[in-house]
Amino acid sequence: MDILILNGRVLDPSTHTDEVKSILVKDGKIADVNASEDIKADRVIDASGCYVMPGLIDLHVHLRDPGQEYKETIQTGTLAAAHGGYTTVCPMPNTTPSTDCPQMIRLVKEKAEKEGAVNVLPVGAITLGQAGKELADIEGMAASGAIAVSEDGKSVMNTALYFEGMKQAAKAGIPVLAHCEDKDLVGKGCLNAGPKAEELGFAGISNAVEDVIVARDIILAKEAGCRLHLCHCSTKDSVLMVKVAKEQGLPVTAEVCPHHFAMTEDEIPGDDANYKMNPPLRSKADVQALKEGLRDGIMDVISTDHAPHHADEKKKSIPDAPFGIVGSETAVALTITHLVNEGYLTPLQMAEKMSYNPAKVIGIDRGTLQEGKVADITIIDPAEEYVIDVNTFCSKGHNTPFAGHKVKGRVKYTLVNGTIAYEYH
Repeated sequence: MDILILNGRVLDPSTHTDEVKSILVKDGKIADVNASEDIKADRVIDASGCYVMPGLIDLHVHLRDPGQEYKETIQTGTLAAAHGGYTTVCPMPNTTPSTDCPQMIRLVKEKAEKEGAVNVLPVGAITLGQAGKELADIEGMAASGAIAVSEDGKSVMNTALYFEGMKQAAKAGIPVLAHCEDKDLVGKGCLNAGPKAEELGFAGISNAVEDVIVARDIILAKEAGCRLHLCHCSTKDSVLMVKVAKEQGLPVTAEVCPHHFAMTEDEIPGDDANYKMNPPLRSKADVQALKEGLRDGIMDVISTDHAPHHADEKKKSIPDAPFGIVGSETAVALTITHLVNEGYLTPLQMAEKMSYNPAKVIGIDRGTLQEGKVADITIIDPAEEYVIDVNTFCSKGHNTPFAGHKVKGRVKYTLVNGTIAYEYH
């Protein structure tokens, strides 16, 4: 189907474009970025007043498939991604069994090709079963289509083993996506170590739990010669360490999740596990540092860490409930509401953090609207105001602390490989 996207505010960080244009999509590719309004097309989309961005890329999702399909499936998770404006997602390996071998990488890819609404690029585990005892076949997984390795949900605490894994990732030409958490320090922590945890009488998670491993991983990556991407950074010292690493010319990138820049620990109303995530909601000072880090180009990427759970699991008391919230369907609105509209990011920088930079981190030819490229495109009305309603989610998971929040920024269309994967009605 030929699609003509008329009069949208085209935001393409790869060419520094920020201007009103019309784009013609033909045979799944971007055919013309200066299209005439008179061109005949099978479908015309009036994008007046809307952002037209390269398709959003989420480096950090949990699709729970295989093995935990009661929480999410590749089908529901990718529908949620399309609903949220994402055209490519990178599912983490903490499935059941773990995505820790070439066969599992191929299984996820094959399932995604049959059932997925968007592009799915799997991430392999660093150790077998994510048990931290023995390295997985990193080279074999890379050859089978893993775009990165990660132990997400935990850190590899055996430093020598992790160092060897980093060297193998470097050899395979893929980055390491690091979940930075010192499990010996975290103990039974379930909220940020601050006033809210004290008020509720729950064990706290200090900033040091994250910061110690951020420092370790940067040092190891420097020695191993691997590309390091720091997941879901939540502390002010993480931002500082990423800044120092970049000043030294190290190949270190970092992401921030919308919940970590849109909410502080002060907003936790009580014993509600929809506010429990890992890393936890932090202090105002940390949130401010994350916003400034994104503004200043220290933090490269906005990812969701979309982590669906069954409603029954999240009904439990905070100490007993699993960590994690859904994020695919709220990320665009939270970014526009809390960063673009507050002056921390321009719309072009938003496209950079949510599409162009993620593509660069994993080395894929996406994140651009240049002619001849695959037509992965996200169209967003930044002015539309609405209240987040979990009953409209495509995800099986409704576990979010943002239910009922008034936001701006509605995804109108998501085009994947030149086909409309989602359209707002």
